[in-house]
Amino acid sequence: MGGGDGRPTIVVVVGPTAVGKSECALLLCERFAGELVSVDSMQVYRGFDRATAKPGPLERARAPHHGIDLLDPGEDFSMGDFVRRAESAINGIVARRRLPVLVGGTGLYLRALLRGMADAPGRAPRLRRRLNDLGERHGVPWLHRMLRRVDPDTAARLPSKDRQRIVRGLEVFFAARRPLSNLIGTTPFGAPRYDAVTIGLSCDRAELYRRIDARVDAFFAAGLVEEVRGLLASGWPETANAFKALGYKAVLAHLRGACSLEEGIALTRRNTRRYAKRQLTWFRRETGVTWFDVDPARPMTFQAPLEHAARQLALRQGAAWA
Repeated sequence: MGGGDGRPTIVVVVGPTAVGKSECALLLCERFAGELVSVDSMQVYRGFDRATAKPGPLERARAPHHGIDLLDPGEDFSMGDFVRRAESAINGIVARRRLPVLVGGTGLYLRALLRGMADAPGRAPRLRRRLNDLGERHGVPWLHRMLRRVDPDTAARLPSKDRQRIVRGLEVFFAARRPLSNLIGTTPFGAPRYDAVTIGLSCDRAELYRRIDARVDAFFAAGLVEEVRGLLASGWPETANAFKALGYKAVLAHLRGACSLEEGIALTRRNTRRYAKRQLTWFRRETGVTWFDVDPARPMTFQAPLEHAARQLALRQGAAWA
């Protein structure tokens, strides 16, 4: 289903981690015959379940889910990969005359889907293999120093051990002879590609941090350490891209003896709170977002964003979303 200008109509739910985005999205799916599309760079990996807040069987029974459990942990997943898979999922949902409901906290991926990506070169497999070989030989921080020399702006926003994105930055530079930061900076956003009703969720900061701490504790209580042990025993190396997810790096450090379990939990709490703050800052800067303060522990507080979505969808489709 689409808006009056022919663009597909979608609903998007954004906000910081632990604010209740998934529950709100599921309520939207149930009310408007929707299907959920995950906008999360880590839920795509099979076997990484505990600390990615991946929906379980009960949540998946409430609405069809897309964008989850797509790849093995050792595979790279780029922004372009996300855009292509999300586009395919949205097209299929619209063809079934249902409502795509996008939810997640990976802001750059969402922006690329809604407004288009910079016209960067595609993958160069031979160059990528060479760069990965150099990383294996000299270490990922060595690659990061190389990127800092040729593209300091991109290097500044990437952790020194983020192998996938560091390699991509170098790949773009050597293939295009231009820094990735320059390509992004000189490529204007295109016109909105979807007719999006975008809902932002926020809540009291102290309550959000309390919920984050409780969520992290629940991850560990549910067997996060055992999950990581199992992944390593299955042959996935610590350098696998999926181990970048919040919580997993701390568990790896604990298993190496670099920190106690209590220290790993405290580190994950701190890093998750910082991540939530960055998410909120990012989404507050996005245009077209209607914000709602909610209490995630009280489902009735989601009534306001649901009613807003109902009004906006009625304007676009009339009785189709009644």
